[in-house]
Amino acid sequence: MAEEKRQPEIPEFVQTARAQIEELDRWQQITEEEARLAYEMALRNELSGGTPTVRQFEQRWRELTGLKYAITTVNGTSAIFSALFGVGVGPGDEVICPTFTWIGSIAPAIFLGARPVFCESDPRTMLIDPEDVRRRITPRTKAIIAVHLWGWVCDMDALMEISRETGIPIIEDCSHAHGATYKGRWVGSIGQVGCWSLQGTKPVSAGEGGVLATNDPEIFDRACLVGQVNRIAGVDLVQEKYRYLQPLGLGMKFRAHPVAIGIASIQLEKLAQLNARRGAYVEAVEQGLAEVPGLEPIPTIPGSQRGGYYGFPVRYVAEEVGGASLEKMVEAINRAGVPATTCPYPLLHTLPLFAEGFDLYTGNRGPLAGDYAGYKKGDLPATEKLVSELIFLPVLSDPIPGAAELIVKSLREAAELVRKL
Repeated sequence: MAEEKRQPEIPEFVQTARAQIEELDRWQQITEEEARLAYEMALRNELSGGTPTVRQFEQRWRELTGLKYAITTVNGTSAIFSALFGVGVGPGDEVICPTFTWIGSIAPAIFLGARPVFCESDPRTMLIDPEDVRRRITPRTKAIIAVHLWGWVCDMDALMEISRETGIPIIEDCSHAHGATYKGRWVGSIGQVGCWSLQGTKPVSAGEGGVLATNDPEIFDRACLVGQVNRIAGVDLVQEKYRYLQPLGLGMKFRAHPVAIGIASIQLEKLAQLNARRGAYVEAVEQGLAEVPGLEPIPTIPGSQRGGYYGFPVRYVAEEVGGASLEKMVEAINRAGVPATTCPYPLLHTLPLFAEGFDLYTGNRGPLAGDYAGYKKGDLPATEKLVSELIFLPVLSDPIPGAAELIVKSLREAAELVRKL
């Protein structure tokens, strides 16, 4: 009998909330409440389009941000695509973006025919450096993307001054910073348009989802046109300008799944408490770092309040522990029982896509082909050095009493171990 052919195993890819230190963190991201709502929505066939649940979520987002217009999208990347299209980014334009961010912050620009221009991050704050942004502005610059990375908040006063002087809009990527504020305002409500990811590991999770919000009716209408097919007839568009294109707009569909937004609606009501718990833990560990040689907290911009806390980076000062490598310190922290890593994000200018370019449309066409110069190591030295000094500690969302103290104790033990090597 011929041996049956074994079917190849299909690798699984599941990206939801990251594993926590179970004995220290009591948080459960998805609860019976989210599951019950998803079940109820399925039973009433609330499965597509701008349903009541979606509309209510968008209204709640407008209330929290203080913005006039908000629309949900299938993910944060499509929200940024919609924002870039909204501000008029197109072929031949340039978009300034920090190299230290996730690829979704800038990838939509290349599909709109625009060329990314990567800038430095401030070595102290690890966020977009406004002075370096100034140096990289050209007549082709059409937008600046400010990323509130890991939940830290950009210097929005400096960026908005640049915007006022040049007329270049600021797109805020708030994917890591749900509920973070700058001088009392939600991030995302300060620039011309804000974008959020609701992906499975984010503080407000839809599994997959995104939000765009703005006070500018032109940006909003264009965002609806490019990705909200069948959602715009008589409801979403603000101006008369584009109504002749209803109901199909430009035919693209970036609509969020209603069940995903239903899940996010429950998550959103938990955000304030989640931020309070995460913030208290992060701040307690940061205060404890005064007792840990070799580790320093990343400072915040005056007037800002972190939110989301999507990651917990600290700076490693090798000289304080005898010059041991970053990798040795990370290894020692893990041995002490604290899961720590080096930076999980590659700098974008070092990726082959942006370093070498790519013939996006074939025939040597597209923003990363032709006269595209590309990038090489050393082109953004401040950010390259910054990232080589970052260690990421675990984020605890509902820590047991004394968890921060236990983490600090373990970090101190790791530092002492490294110093003796």
